[in-house]
Amino acid sequence: MANVKFSDAFFENLESSIIDVANAETLPPECYTDAAFFEFEKEAIFMHEWLCVGRENWIANPGDYFTADHADEPLVIARTQDGAINAMSAVCQHRAMLVAEGRGNRRSFLCPYHHWAYGLDGKLLSAPAMEKTCDFDKGKYGLPRIKVETWLGFIFVNFDPDAEPLKPRLTAIDEVLKNYHIETAEESEHPGPSSKEYWNWKVRFENSNDGYHANRLHQGPVHNIVPSDLATFPSLPANTAGYFRYNQTLHPDAAFNPTLKAVLPVFPGLTPEERHRMLFINLPPSLFLVARSETLTYNIFFVHGPESMSSQRGWMVPPGVKSQPLFKERLQMNVDGSKPIFEQDRHVDTMVQVGLRSRFATRGRYSWQEKSQQEFNAWLVKRYRTEWKRRASGHAA
Repeated sequence: MANVKFSDAFFENLESSIIDVANAETLPPECYTDAAFFEFEKEAIFMHEWLCVGRENWIANPGDYFTADHADEPLVIARTQDGAINAMSAVCQHRAMLVAEGRGNRRSFLCPYHHWAYGLDGKLLSAPAMEKTCDFDKGKYGLPRIKVETWLGFIFVNFDPDAEPLKPRLTAIDEVLKNYHIETAEESEHPGPSSKEYWNWKVRFENSNDGYHANRLHQGPVHNIVPSDLATFPSLPANTAGYFRYNQTLHPDAAFNPTLKAVLPVFPGLTPEERHRMLFINLPPSLFLVARSETLTYNIFFVHGPESMSSQRGWMVPPGVKSQPLFKERLQMNVDGSKPIFEQDRHVDTMVQVGLRSRFATRGRYSWQEKSQQEFNAWLVKRYRTEWKRRASGHAA
């Protein structure tokens, strides 16, 4: 297994991963395995990009909170009494104990170690027995605040206080999703924490929008309703904060269940064309969406290390559907139908990570059905180059 040797030549060599898909090759294997590269990537991407952490309805009421962890940064997301959403470091500014774990409802956050108390806005409210500490100013020891934006009910954070807004770069995604009316959709309960997954986050991100493997790895009557050769890759404005793939289906309202058809009511605003395809959307580095006629599935990815991550998955349906008879049973048909596909993907991601560690791992070539991978590479390499230039100029963070 090779290690990255950071140099101008290394980053120039990445050009071959972002050219036209017919000529492009994959990123170097060490970009998926090397610990030093992951540390570089944390600064290049995770400290400057918008990261999805959850859904607004997870904190529907004042005092509601949940915790998340992106790139070794523990966070707490809370709704204040006036309804505002705050994102903060969960690290107590006294001795680095986490002030919150899991999710729940509180009027304030009390560090269990020494009982420093923080408001839902992160301000330090009290610190016991600090009256003899010289020049101690409570106003200087609040939980660090993180920039927040919401989009279609999703909560995003950005560690970079100077980051450009996210929403203006999502207009093309808004357009393709507008007939699903996600802002009024109903969804499954909070998905809860997932177990760690032992592969590089890019392996999972690539697999999530890879139509090339669909009718090969998942070959069979359920997945064959979405043929790999019916994929299309629309061109998007250069500043779009993501990319997507259409995949036409063999019949309208196709679904991954034994009937091969929607068993729940479809989103009422969809056009005939939209009902005859599935839509796969990536908003790197942390959100993946799959839109079908009857459901929209989201996957939020959390990176933990060069070869570890976790994810949370939820389902959305049209308004009023959750209260209909047999809703849970019908949704379960889709969940059960997708489970073998999901397990096949998990096994492949695990084995790909094993292969990437090999001395025989190389930079492969792409099929036209892997255009999404080239689009992901373009997103990545632009940010890698920006960070390398910052370091080369002596302005690394």
